[in-house]
Amino acid sequence: MAWAWFHRFASPPWIYGFAQRWAPWFGGSAALLMLVALFGGLWLAPPDYQQKDAFRIVYIHAPSATFSLAVYTAMAIAAAVGLIWRMKVAHAVAAACAPIGAWLTVATLVTGSLWGKPMWGTYWAWDPRLTSELILLFLYFAYMALRAAIEDPAKADKASAVLAVVGVVNVPIIRYSVTWWNSLHQKATTKLLGDPDMDGSMVWPLLLMLLAFALYIAAVLLVRLRAELLRRERNASWIREVLG
Repeated sequence: MAWAWFHRFASPPWIYGFAQRWAPWFGGSAALLMLVALFGGLWLAPPDYQQKDAFRIVYIHAPSATFSLAVYTAMAIAAAVGLIWRMKVAHAVAAACAPIGAWLTVATLVTGSLWGKPMWGTYWAWDPRLTSELILLFLYFAYMALRAAIEDPAKADKASAVLAVVGVVNVPIIRYSVTWWNSLHQKATTKLLGDPDMDGSMVWPLLLMLLAFALYIAAVLLVRLRAELLRRERNASWIREVLG
């Protein structure tokens, strides 16, 4: 049974149909949850006792930062699957992830800089967390540039996949940079285990926004994946059947 599902995910027609069915549901759910989370974070949550209303940028910054890492990890896993099992769909997933992750990383750096100015007195510091996040953006750009520079799709898949897998070493560096080195960046205020350092009225909009971001990213990924499959499989008979 498990292998049957695995082989389904290797089938471009099945993946295309899955993306077509589920992308609107993910997108609609994400929009609804984002509205509720923003209302809770911007209007219902009280000001922070130290940062006042400036803390509210966390509702965009924290999800962006979290998923900038998660999307790169997903891209690297898809790239590894494509290398090991030579699955074209896996390479397509990796290619679809890259622009999404790059935009999330840009959002992380921009919102972090805006937050840093009132907190640290500067928009930018060569802090371990900020510097490693900037390197993540360069890795996304390098992945996309390498794919675009190689005309042969098979060679482009292989070369960019190797880069993605090698670059994943930066993910734990970003994640644990505030623990391993002295850092201006504060440590995580929400934890998978244990009580959060934030008041509950501040936490629930953040958790809801994290879920909303996850659904939004899934929706955009499915849309981009459909486009990537159409580009790759444009001469396949199943494409003519789907579009016809």
